[in-house]
Amino acid sequence: MEAFLDPLLPLFERERAAGRALALGVLVRTAGSTYRKPGALMVIAANGEYAGLLSGGCLEGDLRAHAQAVITSGTARPVRYDLRGEDDLLWGLGIGCEGEMQILLLRAGPDNAWQPLGHLADALARRAATAVGIVVDSPSAELPRGTLALPAPARAAHPALAAPAVQAALAQAAADGHTRWVEADAGALQLFVLPLSLPPRVLLLGAGPDAAPVADFAARLHWKVTLADHRAAYAVGAHFPTAERVVRATPQQLPQALDLAQFSAAVIMSHHLVSDLAYLRVLARTPVRYIGLLGPVARRDRLLAQLTEEERGALRPRLRAPVGLPLGGRAPESVALAIVAQVLAFLHERGKDSYSS
Repeated sequence: MEAFLDPLLPLFERERAAGRALALGVLVRTAGSTYRKPGALMVIAANGEYAGLLSGGCLEGDLRAHAQAVITSGTARPVRYDLRGEDDLLWGLGIGCEGEMQILLLRAGPDNAWQPLGHLADALARRAATAVGIVVDSPSAELPRGTLALPAPARAAHPALAAPAVQAALAQAAADGHTRWVEADAGALQLFVLPLSLPPRVLLLGAGPDAAPVADFAARLHWKVTLADHRAAYAVGAHFPTAERVVRATPQQLPQALDLAQFSAAVIMSHHLVSDLAYLRVLARTPVRYIGLLGPVARRDRLLAQLTEEERGALRPRLRAPVGLPLGGRAPESVALAIVAQVLAFLHERGKDSYSS
């Protein structure tokens, strides 16, 4: 889930609207301990402004100089940083990360329709899974470094990139969200396949004041948050400026008001016992993979006792109750941080334990 495009879009859209080319940095290989992993992206404008991070800010200044050359020449350029041992001291950075990074910089501008950024941005707007291929090494002058493979029916830059094996790798990466390599000519031709990471959608059931910091923390992670509440005083869009949507609906109306299958996680936090029970019953019939319930264990047990055995069985592997990691603190912001941290861990397949009955 490294190739998040959202943080790059404001700068990219600004430069595209102005007709100015920029450089796209793609982290293609790492070894040892590194800040980011393969698939991470950044964009660098001709004036040196950049969006996205490939390191903790230590290498971006040096990358800007390389990006200027790429923007001017149009020729893709690999940049390698070895921060292990004495090599780190040679760079004069003294970072001590003990890792190696290989980054490929390529030009995106009006001459190539700002690809692959244009394709990725369009797919993100449609929430369509996709992947692109980028030639990292090639023995052929007809297939230089930086040549792109886009999914069919887009026209391939070279017939070799329209081959079934390449298109199959793009489709598989789009489906599973994992980067991969495609090799040909005994490994001389190397194509890095980069999937687009679609930001997760999170549903907050209850739009009280304590839901605001949850929505704000989620927005910092570029998640798409929807809030639902049956109370007119709470279901107010102006209270949640970072949310994608605020819906006024009863729990029973949710399946008609929203496509619940699109959400990766739902958090029940209405502070209303009858509503929370109804939310649990609705969510038991959905494929939402993470369901959080705010409140102490005694409250959880009281709610679960009112469900059918079938409903409890459907919820059991997905329910986190009490919701949130045990970070400490009782302020709304502390609770919100604990909730968002647990959802983040779940999305990255960490901390899968559900409630204990």
